[in-house]
Amino acid sequence: MPRYFVYFSYDGTRYHGWQIQPNGISVQEVLQNSLSILLRTPVDVTGAGRTDAGVHAKMMVAHFDFLSELDVQQLAYRLNHLLPSDIAVSKIEAVDSEMHARFSAVSRTYHYYLHTTKDPFARSYSLETHYNLDFETMNQAAAYLTTQSDFASFCKTGADVKTTICHVTEARWEQIDEFKWRFVITANRFLRNMVRAVVGTLIEVGRHRLSLDEFKAIIETKKRTSAGESMPAHALFLVDIQY
Repeated sequence: MPRYFVYFSYDGTRYHGWQIQPNGISVQEVLQNSLSILLRTPVDVTGAGRTDAGVHAKMMVAHFDFLSELDVQQLAYRLNHLLPSDIAVSKIEAVDSEMHARFSAVSRTYHYYLHTTKDPFARSYSLETHYNLDFETMNQAAAYLTTQSDFASFCKTGADVKTTICHVTEARWEQIDEFKWRFVITANRFLRNMVRAVVGTLIEVGRHRLSLDEFKAIIETKKRTSAGESMPAHALFLVDIQY
């Protein structure tokens, strides 16, 4: 049976995350329903991962199977016209039936944005903070993440995961302009709430409320209660998935 990858982006503000939820609208539900309408048969879509409520994606991938070959350019065009304005399809392509949107992915990259001065145009997609943050020390702590493998300390309590092992290949803060920064992190997989918990803990390092040794010790405890608070979802973006 032919398999298709859908590449798309979305503003997660009004969604209860990627995965279908019983108590609110999700991106998966909207995409799945739209494809089912166009293809005139129920369609199940499988995403590359799960983003939490309010998290955005500059790049997301999902796959679906269909009984026959499709005109993927025409389908993408029609799908964009049917989807709401906060979800946009960039392309649809036929792939090998063994390809899987989630399990075939080898890495994912997230960006978390923050700004240090009041900015009415950044507030919806960036965290406003007025702390005098030490980004140099924060980057030293971030670099330590690439040497570790067990990130239980940054996993949401009660999350249904078989393992808390992840392989982080990059983690750093980048300055965008005088008042804006972003945290870049890439790994083969992420735990639920992991990036936002990492950012919250790094901010504690930047405020000099945690030393580098204390940051390292937090990872060693493997306890979520040891780490910093989870930062708001609106500043987090899934930006890349590699296969």
